[in-house]
Amino acid sequence: MNSEKIILGVLAGLAAGVLLGVLFAPKKGSVIRNKIADQITDLTDEMRDKYEDLLTGIVQKIDTVKESMMDIYLHQNKKN
Repeated sequence: MNSEKIILGVLAGLAAGVLLGVLFAPKKGSVIRNKIADQITDLTDEMRDKYEDLLTGIVQKIDTVKESMMDIYLHQNKKN
């Protein structure tokens, strides 16, 4: 959970920085809106990738625990 908060905090800070940078840039409104939309799309894609990586890690850990528990179970049954 702690790593999730760090990732979300970094991404939120990044989004805020990008948004402020774009808003204060001396360009036409349509250019700024398009740039903001592109940045939001990029940020959304990055967040999705981080979420999928996190889920993959969790699934791998669960699989490792399952295998360990199965090994323990089989080892205990061999003794009996």
